[in-house]
Amino acid sequence: MTSDAKPRADQLLTIGELTRRSGLAASALRFYEREGLITATRTSGGQRRYERAVLRRLAFIRAARSVGLSLDEVREALERLPASRTPTKADWTAISRSWSRRLDEQIEALTALRDKLDSCIGCGCLSLARCRISNAEDLAAQAGPGAAYLPPALRRPTP
Repeated sequence: MTSDAKPRADQLLTIGELTRRSGLAASALRFYEREGLITATRTSGGQRRYERAVLRRLAFIRAARSVGLSLDEVREALERLPASRTPTKADWTAISRSWSRRLDEQIEALTALRDKLDSCIGCGCLSLARCRISNAEDLAAQAGPGAAYLPPALRRPTP
């Protein structure tokens, strides 16, 4: 993320500036730093200073989290970025391509969920005893814990 040449002090962002620019709380920035997802330098007084490239990382983290990637998956993806220079569009494209399959799975799962909810809510029977997706014999228990009838992509643990 950084090069050998140190950025000038006026090229660095304070934590306040970074919160305003990123829309994230200072506590989130400190958390991401503790987790190794972003880095900061310190002034002689111990204040954090961030390179502007951290804004791209934060946007990436936000996007990754919104599509359901765990912090470990985000960390793994960010570790593929070059440490010796600011990531290029090609670097980001290579990482985001790996999301394509995951997004397709989520879209398919959400569509299936929407369609099942539509048929259940739209049928008008208002009776689980007669509903075609009812679980009268508790057969869903054989599938293990959680909402067994949700599409698998929606049953992943919450990040």
